[in-house]
Amino acid sequence: MDPSQKKTLRSKLFRHLDGIVMAPTAHALKKRGVTDYLLDHKKISLHQLTEYFNANEGYLNVALRGLCSQGWLNQTVDNNANTVHFETNDRTKSAFELFHLYDDVVHLLKISGKYHSRKFEIEPFLELEKIYSSFKEHAGDEALKNEVDDEIYHQIRHHLEGIIVGPTTVYLGITSMFHKYFMETRFKPEEFHENHEYFERLLNILSGLGWFSIANGTFEFTDYGLFFAKRATAYGVTISYLPTLRKLDDLLFGNPLVLQNNSKDTGEQHVDREMNIWGSGGAHASYFKVLDEIVIDIFNKPISEQPKGILDMGCGNGAFLQHLFTVVENSTMRGTMLDEYPLQLIGVDYNEAALKVSRKNLIQADIWAKVIWGDIGKPGLLAKDLKDNYDINLSELLNVRTFLDHNRPWEEPKSNSSRLTTSTGAFVHQGKRINNNQVADSLKEHIKKWTPYVGKHGLLLIELHTVKPELVAQNIGNTAATAYDLTHGYSDQYIIEMDEFIRVIEEVGLTTDRKVFKKFPDSDLATVSIHLLKWNNV
Repeated sequence: MDPSQKKTLRSKLFRHLDGIVMAPTAHALKKRGVTDYLLDHKKISLHQLTEYFNANEGYLNVALRGLCSQGWLNQTVDNNANTVHFETNDRTKSAFELFHLYDDVVHLLKISGKYHSRKFEIEPFLELEKIYSSFKEHAGDEALKNEVDDEIYHQIRHHLEGIIVGPTTVYLGITSMFHKYFMETRFKPEEFHENHEYFERLLNILSGLGWFSIANGTFEFTDYGLFFAKRATAYGVTISYLPTLRKLDDLLFGNPLVLQNNSKDTGEQHVDREMNIWGSGGAHASYFKVLDEIVIDIFNKPISEQPKGILDMGCGNGAFLQHLFTVVENSTMRGTMLDEYPLQLIGVDYNEAALKVSRKNLIQADIWAKVIWGDIGKPGLLAKDLKDNYDINLSELLNVRTFLDHNRPWEEPKSNSSRLTTSTGAFVHQGKRINNNQVADSLKEHIKKWTPYVGKHGLLLIELHTVKPELVAQNIGNTAATAYDLTHGYSDQYIIEMDEFIRVIEEVGLTTDRKVFKKFPDSDLATVSIHLLKWNNV
């Protein structure tokens, strides 16, 4: 497959991710009458909309910003006055008139919540089959009124296809359908699934979308299908938030705490964490390769300059800590000296269930590590625990974390600063909109807590960012920013623009090592950045 074909298919994948979050968002706003109200009033403040619809302002802001990222509204954020306004544009009416096309796929998303996310169930499949049949029947339909209407129609068609293939792709990927054996050989449905008659019908849907060729009852991946199969994990993180997306009616207009846990025995309600970890592991592989290079460089330094070990904050199932140990053991000078200079490995997580899994996995891998509870917002408590109980100095370790700081528990900033941030993000805590200036101040206070412990060996992190919606709208199919914004916005996470993130970092006296700094993509659309943070004078 040549580069231009890959670019086209990658664009389709990004549009699929847009659809997974936009379908339930658009449906909820249309159902409540928000879209009609916007068409009638042309320009209106977020506060006025919140009052009129008795909405939860924070989540409503997230939803409307999503429409802006698709090019269907314009947003104006005034961080000085702490106001947000939305205004219709030349695409608004055409888009809103097509929101009824989301009805069936949203119905499917909601009923599928009653079934197992990693099992092939007949009832939701039959609904999927009906939707696909209608989707194919109208494949040749075009708005034809004008170029803009036609473009929006096909934009939404891509969204619908995202609902059809996204959850199915994740299901097949997480259950090993995309094993090398099936990718490289012809196979029959009965080789993979006991309920092969219905499963064959599912494969027929994917074949109709170009994934498989069929000959004498056997299926074989096409190059087109292989492209998506090999990137199944790219859908995983967004699909893992379906529990949240199914509850948008409540989050936007009802109980904003509907997904809050009521007891320690109840798992996370807003996300399928196992699926999220699976998706992250594959989708973030290219970022981890960059971290590997940085870790190798650090542990190839003279032994007197090396950290005594590695602390992975938010260790999850322990896989990343295990990976880092393997990198050090096999690819660095330190790896040849582990008997003389053992590597202290510390896994920290807030989730007790994750700690149990992490301990088990590390023991099975025959890796010595301390796996303990900790809160990313309380490094002082963690440092005391390590020193008192294990005689380990937090500042002597390389602190590592991936995609975690934006998912910290919200803390109101203690200082009353005069900050005027440039962020256009939509930030929420339990349904209430948070002032963007406060989000930046909160991040500053959060990072400042870590400065006593990262000056010597640094803080190595990967972070997620938002992008201004007008820029996203100009680059439909070139970024997953819309999916990131909505899944994280609806679940009270705080992704700010990369430039603003760096600005806050520098305010606390840290600097990012420009020799190892990376951003993905390497443009103004950057949604991911990699940093090794150290004191300015180091």
